[in-house]
Amino acid sequence: MAQTQTIYFAGGCFWGLERYYQNVDGVVNTTVGYAQSLVDNPSYEQVCSGITDAAETVKIDYDPEKVSLRTLSLLFLDVIDPFSLNKQGGDEGRQYRTAMFLSGTEQQQAEQKKVFTAALEQLVDHDPRQPAVLVEPLRNFFAAETYHQDYLVKNPTGYCHISFSRIANVKKRQKYIEKVWDLTLEQYAVTQTAATERPFINEYDENFEPGIYVDIVSGKPLFSSTDKFDSGCGWPAFSKPISPDLLTEHADYRIPGRPRTEVKAADSDSHLGHVFDDGPAELGGLRYCINSASLRFVPREKMAEEGYADLLPLVEGQ
Repeated sequence: MAQTQTIYFAGGCFWGLERYYQNVDGVVNTTVGYAQSLVDNPSYEQVCSGITDAAETVKIDYDPEKVSLRTLSLLFLDVIDPFSLNKQGGDEGRQYRTAMFLSGTEQQQAEQKKVFTAALEQLVDHDPRQPAVLVEPLRNFFAAETYHQDYLVKNPTGYCHISFSRIANVKKRQKYIEKVWDLTLEQYAVTQTAATERPFINEYDENFEPGIYVDIVSGKPLFSSTDKFDSGCGWPAFSKPISPDLLTEHADYRIPGRPRTEVKAADSDSHLGHVFDDGPAELGGLRYCINSASLRFVPREKMAEEGYADLLPLVEGQ
C-alpha cells in the first residue's frame, strides 16, 4: 500500500471545500485550518478581522494509488471560481483567497509545482482570463477550532458556497476530470459549457457510415448509425438513443421565448445537444440534434477491437 501524501488547498470557505474532498475516492482524511498566518495558532475571530492574513485552507491526506495529484488539482480548479480574487460565492476577503500550496520535501514540492502549473496552463487554454489561484510554498498551517472540523457532516443543511449537487456528484466527476481537461477547445466548450458548434461544417453532419457514436468523454455508446438521418439542420440528427437511460433531459430557457430540452450524457454529465419533437413521424417523431464535438464515431469494422462487439447487431446489414 502506498504511503499517504498530503496537499493543502485554499478555495474560499473551508466548510464546503472540505466536504467536497471528503467525497473523493482516495482521500483518507481532511482537516480545515488557517494557512500563511502572521499569528501563531490564530482564532477564527482573528482570521476574520484580517490581522492574521491567513487563508482558510483544507489539508487533504490522500492515497496516491487511488487518486492522483493531477486529479485532485483539476477537481479543485473545477469546483472553485479560479478567476475570482479574494472572493468565492458570497464570501469576500483575503481569508477566502484561492491557492495551491507547496508542501513536504523539496522533491515533493517540485512535483506539486509541476502538476499545479500544468493544471493552470490548461485552465488558461480553456479560458484566457488570468487565474487568481496562487501557487506558493506553505509557510504554516494551524488547525481550526473543533466546531469547524467536518462542519457540513455535522450540519448537512449548513451554509456552503459549493453546491450540494457538486459535492454529491464529485465521484462521478472524478472518473472523467482528466479526460475532460484533455479535450480540444471546441470539445471542452461544447461538453462543459453547453456551447454549440457551427452547423454544416462539423465532423459528423454528413457522416452516414455504419457504426456507433460514443460519448467523447466517457466512451459510453450513445447513438447508432441506423438511427441517424439527414435533418437538414447542419448537425448530426438521430431518431433515438441506443438506450433511453444513457441520456438525461433538462429544461433549457437560455433563449428568450424559445424553451428547449437539453440532452446530456447520463454517465459523464456532458452536454450533447437538444431533443425536438419535429423529427420524421415514421421514426418516432423525435430529433436528437447533437454536436459532433461531443461524440466520437466508431466505424463498424473497428467496433469489436474497441470493445463494442455486443452492439454489432445494431449496425449489421446496414
